[in-house]
Amino acid sequence: MDFATLLTFLVGVITGGLVLGFVYAIIALGYTMVYGVLQLINFAHSEVFVTGAVVGFEVFRMLAPVEMNGYLKLVIALVAAMTISGLLNVVIERLAYRPLRNSPRLVPLITAIGVSLILQDVLRVIEGFQGRFDLTYTLPNGFSAPFCGAESTCAPVGKFLTGIGVSLQLKDVILVVVSLLSLAVLNYIVNRTRLGKAIRAVAQDRVTAGLMGIDANRMISATFLIGGALGGISGVLFGMKFGTINAYSGFIPGVTAFTAAVLGGIGSIPGAVLGGLLLGVLEKLIGVTNVFGDVLGIANLGVIDDSYSKLGAFIALVLILIFKPTGLLGKSNVEKV
Repeated sequence: MDFATLLTFLVGVITGGLVLGFVYAIIALGYTMVYGVLQLINFAHSEVFVTGAVVGFEVFRMLAPVEMNGYLKLVIALVAAMTISGLLNVVIERLAYRPLRNSPRLVPLITAIGVSLILQDVLRVIEGFQGRFDLTYTLPNGFSAPFCGAESTCAPVGKFLTGIGVSLQLKDVILVVVSLLSLAVLNYIVNRTRLGKAIRAVAQDRVTAGLMGIDANRMISATFLIGGALGGISGVLFGMKFGTINAYSGFIPGVTAFTAAVLGGIGSIPGAVLGGLLLGVLEKLIGVTNVFGDVLGIANLGVIDDSYSKLGAFIALVLILIFKPTGLLGKSNVEKV
């Protein structure tokens, strides 16, 4: 493989990593939103995310025989997933976390793991009643087609992308666009609205915020609602990207997204996005280590294939905790006496 071919190959791998990274980033935002307000790691978020994926599957399945624009089907699936996942997250907070808010931190952490396991089995039972376990997405026509294909009006763009080693399907472009829109809306809510200002006040000092007339419980519920809605969006995007999901599909992406949140700085919204993108690219690069082995003439690297792709996430987590525990964009909490 000559240098030009290798460079073209790398561009394609990095592009695929960035697309995957946007999925991790949206999932990570659900972790970081809750942690930023309550300093709680909501491990049940991975199942909230899978619930969104299941809702998206059901919506696409029911709308498959309906003559309707594919983008409208996608909007309906996203809205349904956001609603169900958001409300589920609010219920989890109200029933499982709020009664334990003044308990030692280990107690709600263990509770979060318990809720995660409960939701896994609930999802398995619900789909099992219908005789299904692995759910395969039925996407609208054209979503799996190459982006800017030969018959498209933007064929020159597609030809240029192919020339530099980028091979994208339409669903990949949709994934990135939806992710960017979600990030823009979240940034607006958090930084430009009264709701966002109130949430940031509760995150900074819950007691003082209460003295200023802010209902902390309502703001925490709103945070869980937003985090759950993001989980629903990421669930649909994940299902579109990988095609098949089941009740246990949330564990590995959830751990990876949590790692992304820690890598970028847990509690930092830009940090969650940065961490997700970095891990997406790192995962794709490790998955093609065998190719680099062939180029460099190192035969032993050939054993490292795509099955080792998740290795990078955990190596990154260990290194960042050793050398920069606050994450890449995280800030140390220093209390002045």
